[in-house]
Amino acid sequence: MNIVIVGLSITSSWGNGHASTYRSLVSGLDAREHDVLFLERDAPWYAANRDLPHPPYCRVALYGGVAELETVHRRAIQDAHVVLIGSYVPDGIALIDRVLKLANGCVAFYDIDTPVTLSRLQAGVEDFIARRQIPAFDVYFSFTGGPTLQRLQEEYGAKQPRALYCSVDPGAHRPPQTHAAALEIDLGYLGTYSADRQPSLDRLLLEPARRCPTARFVVAGAQYPEDLRLPANVTHIVHLSPREHPSFFNRSRFTLNLTRRDMIAAGYSPSVRLFEAASCGTPVISDDWPGLDTFFTPGDEILLAREPEDVLGFLNEIDEDERHAIGERARRRVLSAHTSVHRAIEFEQAVADADRTAAAERPTAFKVQVAEGPA
Repeated sequence: MNIVIVGLSITSSWGNGHASTYRSLVSGLDAREHDVLFLERDAPWYAANRDLPHPPYCRVALYGGVAELETVHRRAIQDAHVVLIGSYVPDGIALIDRVLKLANGCVAFYDIDTPVTLSRLQAGVEDFIARRQIPAFDVYFSFTGGPTLQRLQEEYGAKQPRALYCSVDPGAHRPPQTHAAALEIDLGYLGTYSADRQPSLDRLLLEPARRCPTARFVVAGAQYPEDLRLPANVTHIVHLSPREHPSFFNRSRFTLNLTRRDMIAAGYSPSVRLFEAASCGTPVISDDWPGLDTFFTPGDEILLAREPEDVLGFLNEIDEDERHAIGERARRRVLSAHTSVHRAIEFEQAVADADRTAAAERPTAFKVQVAEGPA
């Protein structure tokens, strides 16, 4: 397929998780021999922090605004088999209206923040998508699965809501070649600052650090308050580019996964860090939320914590053999269902279904043949 993606950013991972999600999905699409043009707004914040200005698996074009997008990339949008518009794209409502008028193929939306989007729409806030636009998409891809998909269809009129979770490139995220690799971090957390995650970070990382001053803890992520007070045994790394994530996980005995409040309420919202860490064979200690057990088996492939005592118990009582076994079981689970190629195939299948549904109304709709997935 010839695919055009209009997304928040693929060139810069600074302060956003969208870049990692797009990079993994697009690399999977490239592996499946699709041609992808990624259109990204030339925002100053990302321009100053581009850690992948020229991705090897797609073409990237920067644009200055909706008018420029339409003028310069009109033909690409018209000729595309699929145009995928992502959440939080600047001037998203106007952009969506333009694309819907121009595109001749399938037009899809990729909501990487579905619970937040629906919460804002419920409150009457329309910034990057309008409620009236949701039924116009041929496919509504959601970062969140479970009951949210039914809600999208019944309350918002989405024609074809599909879960398209984040994924991981197992070639880039893999365990160290030897178990004797240096483990410099007892518990690490990788995530941009979020006010609604901070209480969980305090409870499940900072408080264990206070109670266990000889252990080593790391918080890696941007946008944390300058006056953030950390225990002496907690190091803060302002930013790690995606290419540094595997090394971070490989240097950690355990890693912590924390989920935003809206994502916990909706459930079925795995983070990309969850899959990245598991693919590296690093045991994950996570908060709990509905649907987590559909991705990993608690107690066997993932460890659940509610209180500081739970975290301290894992750090102090799990020996190295069991630690490795937990990580290996989680890695096998990721390789079976959550790689970039798995997501690319799910994307293909959704587009093919949308094409079949629209065939009677759009006789010239592009036909997509979906091959069998990986074994």
